[in-house]
Amino acid sequence: MNSDIMLVVGIILAVMSLPALIGALSEGEAPRAGAIVAMIATGLITFAIMSKPSGYAIGDIPEVFLRVIGRLIN
Repeated sequence: MNSDIMLVVGIILAVMSLPALIGALSEGEAPRAGAIVAMIATGLITFAIMSKPSGYAIGDIPEVFLRVIGRLIN
């Protein structure tokens, strides 16, 4: 799996875990599912950053999303 794909999937999972975390905390429950998804997202993002020799800058993220979407379309 390419590091760009891992980064994009990790970011998407991190964003998707936020409503689950907030919902569980607001209801006074343990945020198990949201926490597990957030840990998976953190692992994917960390592995993507470590596997690319030059790393990623914050400004590179939109370009990475476009490259991954371009691969899916073609």
